[in-house]
Amino acid sequence: MVLTLGVVGVVVAVALVVLAVGIQLEERAGIRTSLRRVGGYEIQDTRDKELLESFSMRTIVPAVRRLGDLGRQITPVGYLDRIRMKLLRAGQGDPATLDRFVVLKIIGVVLAPIAVFVVLVVLRIDGLMGLLLAGLVAAFLALGPDLVLDRQVESRVHAIRVALPEVLDLLVISVEAGLGFEQALDRVVDNVPGPLTDEFARMLGEVRAGSSRSEAMRAMESRVDVPEVRSFILAMLQADTFGVSIAKVLRTQADEMRIKRRQLAQEEAQKAPVKMLIPMVFCIFPALFVVVLGPAVFDILDAF
Repeated sequence: MVLTLGVVGVVVAVALVVLAVGIQLEERAGIRTSLRRVGGYEIQDTRDKELLESFSMRTIVPAVRRLGDLGRQITPVGYLDRIRMKLLRAGQGDPATLDRFVVLKIIGVVLAPIAVFVVLVVLRIDGLMGLLLAGLVAAFLALGPDLVLDRQVESRVHAIRVALPEVLDLLVISVEAGLGFEQALDRVVDNVPGPLTDEFARMLGEVRAGSSRSEAMRAMESRVDVPEVRSFILAMLQADTFGVSIAKVLRTQADEMRIKRRQLAQEEAQKAPVKMLIPMVFCIFPALFVVVLGPAVFDILDAF
């Protein structure tokens, strides 16, 4: 009872300290905001100028940057390039995203042995259950960022594959109505949201910034890295090179992409029985055996 009251007292004291510090920081933030709104106000002290920045900009951002630099030095050769390409395929091309990922990876690797120590020593979970739990927690902390990133890449690739036939159909309609290829892409980007149209919008931005259409398309191909998109871009580049009608190429590509999407759906349907086998064997069959064979087993034991 005394130990419980002591723990509660410590928790309450820590909460009060955190509350007081938070109130003080909030008051200082309000003062800094008011100073920003005063026109022509100049601060001579360097410390006061730095305090005008938010708390996250003064503490969290430099810490993340330093941990990112440390992670760049200790990661294996080629690992950062693979992560950068995965981030591009996931639609996260901001350079700061790579630093945040490296920081999360370092934190997970550091916390993994600590989690194993907590499970085996502090919580005292012995036996096979303790080893399994410690291994699962350590694997989740160490490999969690990579697994989440791979899942994001798969989800975005699937969304691009599903949306590609409809986007090509709209391009065919727009081009046959008299619009140019860039104007048709602009119309599709405005009317169809999604990761594929985001890539098309970035490609149009690169063209308007001075890049050629072929360079912008090849850059999009390297970012997306989807076979269907690669086939579409190759067909468009060949049409530009040999002077083939873009409308015919787009219609052919739209029909082909629709067939590929149907084949992809059939492939996923064929994988369903194999994926259902594991839960059936480990979850459904044991319960079924207990219900069907349980009475017979008890009768045999009673007979002996």
